[in-house]
Amino acid sequence: MTTNNVLLQVKDLVKHFPIHQGVFRRQVGAVRAVDGISFDVREGETLGLVGESGCGKTTAGRTLMQLYRPTSGSVLFEGVDLVRLKAGDLRRMRRKMQIIFQDPYASLNPRMSVQDIIGEPLVVHGVASGKDVQERVHQLLELVGLSPTFSNRFPHEFSGGQRQRIGVARALALQPSFIVCDEPISALDVSVQAQVVNLLEELQDQFHLTYLFIAHDLSMVRHISDRVAVMYLGVVVELASRDEIYESPLHPYTQALLSAVPIPDPFAEAQRRRVILEGDVPTPTNPPSGCRFRTRCPIAQPVCAESRPDFRELKPGHFVACHFADQFV
Repeated sequence: MTTNNVLLQVKDLVKHFPIHQGVFRRQVGAVRAVDGISFDVREGETLGLVGESGCGKTTAGRTLMQLYRPTSGSVLFEGVDLVRLKAGDLRRMRRKMQIIFQDPYASLNPRMSVQDIIGEPLVVHGVASGKDVQERVHQLLELVGLSPTFSNRFPHEFSGGQRQRIGVARALALQPSFIVCDEPISALDVSVQAQVVNLLEELQDQFHLTYLFIAHDLSMVRHISDRVAVMYLGVVVELASRDEIYESPLHPYTQALLSAVPIPDPFAEAQRRRVILEGDVPTPTNPPSGCRFRTRCPIAQPVCAESRPDFRELKPGHFVACHFADQFV
């Protein structure tokens, strides 16, 4: 159940990675991974963040968590700007916000037991010690559908789905209110993906969690999200409620993305119009002028190269960055 209370507010967030060359390591450019995105996440909701590989989704998630310090912009969590916090204050805020990483094989330390992996946040933040840590770890393992007897095992003894459940348990250890789910199912078998998504939904209902769900599986995003933001080459091009995005997309890129999603009805599949994008995604080191999507857009005009379109509200709660989106309303 969502409310209108904004838990997280991202304003003009920018993250550029400098490119250095030569003996003196002079900066010769930058990878504009995230280039001025704005959105908010309401308390108790799931905001889906979708887009092609390399569009900046993961960088956006890690930057708002302050795992990468942003180049500019602000991230307001419960009204506090995380960008301005010093290390000690930021560490205290981390109890309220956690992240589930994409790769369950790389995100767990192979030299640590499950007990140590899940219990580490409790010890670091001084929440528990001694036997209390062990009891809490056992509770968390049961919560994510694993046996407490697994606590003395090591990551290599588990399947991908089990490892991701351990990652979920670690994220829940400090009882956060906000969790960034960074493509938590993309590295898992299809049969396991549904189990992990169902687990996340159950935990959300039980603990009133708020999610930023990063993914490129549009069908799964439609299933789990309340609202959806679409990213392309470092910018958000469209943001609306789940049903609004999937039933009446206003940005040409969103229309192209959705036209690639298979429909189980063969008659509907045969009749719908496919949008085939030409060319490749431009490099984030030298993105196109004006609208980022113009080099592949079927309705691009000269004005698209001259000015960057405003991210404007065309319908209540439906934001889009396109000069000609009005024709789709």
